[in-house]
Amino acid sequence: MSTASATQPEPRPLPHGRRLAAVIVLVPLLAALALWAFAWPAARTAPRDLPLGVAGPDRAVAQVEQRLEQREGAFEIHRYADEAAAREAIEDRTVYGAVVVTAQGPELLTASAASPVVAQLLQQAVAQQAAAEGTQLRTVDVVPAPEADPRGAALNASVLPLALAGIAAGAVVTLLGLRGLRAATALVGAAALVGVVAAAIAHSWLGVLTGDWWAEAGTFGLTTLAIGAAVAGLAALLGTAGIGLAAATVMLIGNPFSGAPSAPQMLPEPAGTIGQWLPPGAGTTLLRSVSYFDGAAATGPVLTLAWWAALGLGAVLLGSALAKRSRNDAEPAPERELTAVG
Repeated sequence: MSTASATQPEPRPLPHGRRLAAVIVLVPLLAALALWAFAWPAARTAPRDLPLGVAGPDRAVAQVEQRLEQREGAFEIHRYADEAAAREAIEDRTVYGAVVVTAQGPELLTASAASPVVAQLLQQAVAQQAAAEGTQLRTVDVVPAPEADPRGAALNASVLPLALAGIAAGAVVTLLGLRGLRAATALVGAAALVGVVAAAIAHSWLGVLTGDWWAEAGTFGLTTLAIGAAVAGLAALLGTAGIGLAAATVMLIGNPFSGAPSAPQMLPEPAGTIGQWLPPGAGTTLLRSVSYFDGAAATGPVLTLAWWAALGLGAVLLGSALAKRSRNDAEPAPERELTAVG
């Protein structure tokens, strides 16, 4: 009995001229994409439906609302009965600040911990209106940023290292040939260790985070796992090209669209919305919530990161199962010897 084996011809490499042309064309395109992704949101930073509260007597509040609405599309106005309700809304991360009308004049409540940039913008906008009316504005920082990081620079700087850690974890797991449960275990273990180390640096050493230590470590770890699982998952399904695709999405879209330096509502649409769907943006929002607001408004970003992690790990397991099945199908069936009994 004879068997025939078919060999697939190896793909021919591109001619040198085409390689040169590919480099000349692709590198400028990549540079243009990176410049657009990072420069466009920064150049178009402005409030867009930024949640802002107003509180006080109805007639006075109506006048404040009317003046704020003159800046079309800048603010999303939320009305509250009194200053206590406005403060509670800020602490719950429902609004970034509130204008309270009192007998002594207007009072601005801000939360620099939510965004120092937004707090400064609100102070400038409301102060200009108060000056035009001949009144003096009193500003109260309800949830201040920590003294060790008053401008939020350290928290903003944590976005890139977490992205790099997640990309590195997914790439290393793939390149080392880990598959299935081993790959998933390595990703979870690496992410957990990143979370502990990051919290030790940012909270214990630098003092730029002031919330629950383990919640912060969990945020760092979950963000890293979401990115790492996405990288390894795409690689398991698409091959090594999946590493590049996932890494490009995180670095060129997730980072600049995260809103970390200001706020998602300060970015041009749909950048702010897209950024919160990706791990860097969701991770930054969650880190602010657990570190400065006792976990307020944490449900949304937790679910986003959990979905990324679950889908990525699921893709890792699925890719391993498909590869194993493909190998089994490619193996020739054992030949059976036929014997005749005479």
